[in-house]
Amino acid sequence: MEERFEIRNSKFEIPAAGPVSAVQTLMVRFRIGGALRFLSHAETLRVFQRACVRADIPVKYSAGFNPHPKLSLPLPRSVGVESDDEMLVVRLSDEPREADGTYEARMRQALQEVLPAGIDVAGAELVGSGSFHARSADYLFCLRADRAADLADRLQQRAQAILASESWIVERQLPGDSKARRIDVRPFLESIRPVERGVMVRCNVTAAGSIRMEEILQLLELETEDLAAPIRRTAVEWRNNRAGLGPGREDM
Repeated sequence: MEERFEIRNSKFEIPAAGPVSAVQTLMVRFRIGGALRFLSHAETLRVFQRACVRADIPVKYSAGFNPHPKLSLPLPRSVGVESDDEMLVVRLSDEPREADGTYEARMRQALQEVLPAGIDVAGAELVGSGSFHARSADYLFCLRADRAADLADRLQQRAQAILASESWIVERQLPGDSKARRIDVRPFLESIRPVERGVMVRCNVTAAGSIRMEEILQLLELETEDLAAPIRRTAVEWRNNRAGLGPGREDM
């Protein structure tokens, strides 16, 4: 399958200016695809833990008898889903002394050189201390050319019915539960719209979580055989709870 990466801008909501901690955070933007899309969230994090060591990035470690590197992937990615817009947050143990983007460029290059094929570092930026939360994410479901025409009308009807409803209940099996739970996934669906290559679904991300990819397929009455390519996360809208990204940086 031909590998295609599309660069999309992410949106940020920046709060009012406030005090910025001296502790620095390196925000790394990357894409992931190919065979690496089958990595789990924990496995992807371990790949970056090893890469940061090999790239000599000064990662801060937690205190205690069993210190852990302070790395995080704020928005988990479903296994099998490719992504154009992933974020790695790295807490640094040393405050960078280089200015004018030199440090960020060096860290980006160092990471890219040690990461496996399938992960492409799109950018790196120093920001103030804070936590990042996803507000929404866009997912592309690319339909097979020989199925798109037959599915178009049905998909439009399904999308209209779902978005017009106040609730939409699915059964979700959670780890440790003997019975499936009934979950209302309607609040997680912001939009469903046809695009040239298939269907684009914008999902809200809340404190209660979000909708799963298999649930979207179920709602749209799609089978994996209807798809021409892996599901792709094309863009994420992020929110940072501290003013550390600088004024006017709503888009990256």
